[in-house]
Amino acid sequence: MTEPATVEVDQFLRHPPAKVWRALTDADRIARWLMPNDFLPVVGHRFTFRTEARPGFDGIVRCEVLELEPERRMRWSWRGGTLDSTVTWTLTPEGHGTRLFLRHEGFDPDDPLQRQALEMMGRGWRSHLMRRLEAELDAG
Repeated sequence: MTEPATVEVDQFLRHPPAKVWRALTDADRIARWLMPNDFLPVVGHRFTFRTEARPGFDGIVRCEVLELEPERRMRWSWRGGTLDSTVTWTLTPEGHGTRLFLRHEGFDPDDPLQRQALEMMGRGWRSHLMRRLEAELDAG
């Protein structure tokens, strides 16, 4: 079996950590840049994201808040289809902005659906979603 694969993103955002944190932890804001959800920033809270279904995936991502250090770090479980993974957000102040590190780990490259999800989510996290997050930060 191949080692689990990981998506890593290192993104500078020209907004302070407090503002980035709000965009990562407010359900309405998350819905604008990521997906509709019922997120609450409380360790142990179980929540879902909803998107379009496709083969091998019912369109529901089941998550739980595993770790929360306000304005510094947040970790979620992320389960959808055959994928059972974690997403970790780490914020570091940098100049007048924030360095945001995202680590989505636990993809099984031997599973064809997870390999496809790894490629799709890697592109999505790195470009599309980071652009949408930046637009949300600029708007609010």
